[in-house]
Amino acid sequence: MLFSSKFHEPIRRGEVTLTVRRWLRPQARVAGRYRLHTGGAIEVSEVREVAETALTASLARRAGFASREALMADVPSRAGAGLYLVTFRYIGDLADPRKALASEGVLSEADHAELTRRLHRMDAGRSGVWTRETLRLIGQCEGVRAADLAARLGRETLPFKADVRRLKALGLTESLEVGYRLSARGRAYLERDSTVTRSSP
Repeated sequence: MLFSSKFHEPIRRGEVTLTVRRWLRPQARVAGRYRLHTGGAIEVSEVREVAETALTASLARRAGFASREALMADVPSRAGAGLYLVTFRYIGDLADPRKALASEGVLSEADHAELTRRLHRMDAGRSGVWTRETLRLIGQCEGVRAADLAARLGRETLPFKADVRRLKALGLTESLEVGYRLSARGRAYLERDSTVTRSSP
C-alpha cells in the first residue's frame, strides 16, 4: 500500500491516521506493515468497506485532506470498485534485511554461485534473459527514471519496475528518489561475474 510523499511527514507526526481507497478487493490487511519510501512504516489496525455517505469532514482531515470534497476528489468512482477505509498507526522504522544484503561488498564463491543460480531462474521466465543487462544498465545510469531505463531496453515501464524489485530483493540494487543504483553487493556481483566470464574457456 503506497502513499504520496506529501502524506509521509503528517503520518510520522501522527496527524494522518487513516486512508480511503477504491479497490476491487482489499489490498491491505489488519496487522499488515507497510513501508513509506522516505522512511518509517505503518501498521494497519482496521480495513472495512464503507459507503460514501460514511465519509465525514472529520475523517477527511484524519486522512490528510482539508475537506470531504478534497478527499472524494482523490478517490473517484471506478466500475466494480468498493470504497475502503483503512486505519493505521505509525510504528517507526522496520528492519529491512535487503539493506544488510545490499551492503555486502565482498562475495564468496558460494555467494556468487547462489546469486547466479537465482538470476538464471529469473532469466528462464517469460521476459527472457534480462537480469545482467538490467544490472549493467542501472550501474551505468544511476538515478535515471525507470521509464527511461525501460525504454532503453525496449520494455514497458511497469514490468521493468517489477523486475528491478526482484533484483532489489536479492540485495543487488537500491531505490533512489528517482531511479536506482547498484548496491555494494550488486557491484561486487558484476565485478566477479565479469572475472568468471573472462576466465571461462
